[in-house]
Formats: sequence, structure tokens, C-alpha cells
Amino acid sequence: MKPHFKIALLYFFFGALWIFFSDLIVENVFHTPQELTFVQNIKGWLFIAVTGSALFVLIKKAMDEKSAINKKLIDSYEQTIYGWIKVMDLRNQETKDHTTRVAKMTVELSKYLGITDTEELKKIETSAILHDVGKIGIPDSILIKPGALTKEEFEVIKTHPQIAYDILHDIDYLKNCIDIPYCHHEKWNGEGYPRGISGKDIPVAARIFAVIDVWDALSHSRVYKDAWPEAEVLTYIEERSGIQFDPNIVKVFLNNYQSITKCVV
Repeated sequence: MKPHFKIALLYFFFGALWIFFSDLIVENVFHTPQELTFVQNIKGWLFIAVTGSALFVLIKKAMDEKSAINKKLIDSYEQTIYGWIKVMDLRNQETKDHTTRVAKMTVELSKYLGITDTEELKKIETSAILHDVGKIGIPDSILIKPGALTKEEFEVIKTHPQIAYDILHDIDYLKNCIDIPYCHHEKWNGEGYPRGISGKDIPVAARIFAVIDVWDALSHSRVYKDAWPEAEVLTYIEERSGIQFDPNIVKVFLNNYQSITKCVV
């Protein structure tokens, strides 16, 4: 039985019993008009107090049960997402734990930038996990090509943010996590893709992630390149401040670099 029907039925049943037995007791114990008036008033207030308390308990129980079901559903969604992304990492031939690593570091950098709301951080984490979901639409011949891409092949690669948007924007649970998959290749100076937006028009989550993603790509070997030395990676990120990256985010990243990377060691 649905919770609202159950609560209504219990309320009706309890109310009927209360009226029947309380009236029976009043009729047999009290006799004068003054006594009956007083007792009926007390009986009414008691009915409100008792039924109000009972309704509170029943409604709270129903809400707790619904919350537990919702949590299980969300956990199932998240497990599915993680499984999906692990398959994507294998297909993309990314380094071990690439997606988990960049998601954790993005959340850590977000905290240093003053983002403390738990729900917002969770949204950023999920968005980071989904950052390359659009590559599901890119052919393997281009996606894992060991050499340099041709101009035509790079144009195909550049479609993956739009593919990500097309996949995610109609999924209620994920449409609020679209900023990073859609916008992490936009650049501070407006020369990125897919839309060529610039500066603070780029969602903050995407600006944060862009720094972490480039750090990770340069710091680890890929099918088309060897890993760079750490000092060269940090120099490159600093040089791209104000061009590719938000200058303030670069500053906070470099000032807290050891602490941010420690979360994935």
C-alpha cells in the first residue's frame, strides 16, 4: 500500500475508535452540562495532540523510507557511472586511475578556491568524472592513434564536448553535471572549443578542471607522448595563465600544488 493511503487509513481508523470510545466513556462518567462541555473540550485538544504526534511519526517514517530508497537509487546511478567511465578509460588507453585522479584533484582545488558547499562539490566531482564521456562517439582509429592527428582528425576530436552535451542534457540526474564535459576545452582567451567562449563566461567548474586535466595529461604517458618532467609541466601551466587558463585558478593551483596532489598519492 502506498504511504499516503496507509497514513490516511490509519488516521481514519484511529479517529473512529477515538470518537466511539471517548464518547462512550464521557456519557457514562460525566452528567452535568458543565462537566460535559469541559470534558468535550479536553477530548478535542487531546485528539489533536495525539493524532498530530501520530501523524508526525508516520509521515517521518514514510519520508525516511523514501530517502533510503532514493539513496540506494543514487548509489546505483553512481556505481553505473563509475563502471561506465572505467570502460571509457580502458578504451581511451588512459593512465591507470586517470578519471578518479582528476576528479579528486578538481574537488581539492575547488575547496582552495572557496567552494565549500557539499552539494556543489559533489556536482563538480561527478562532472569531472564525466569529462570525456563524449569520446564514446569518436572512432578508435582517431581516439587511440599513436602518432600526431591530421587536421581533419583533430576536427573530429573537437566534436566530443558537443557529443557529451547531447548525451547528458536530457538525463535529469546528470544534466546539472554538464559544465565540465561540455566546456573543459574552452580557453580563457576565447580560442577554445566547442563554442569559443572566454573568461568568466566559461563555467567555473570547467575552468578549474582545465588546469587539472592539462596537468594530468602532461604528467603521465599517453599513447602519443611520454610524460613530461614535473618542473616543465608546472612551467607550462604558469605560462598559459591568462591565455588558456583562468589566472586566479592557476595562482591558487601553484600556491597549493603539493597539498592538491597529495590527495591522489
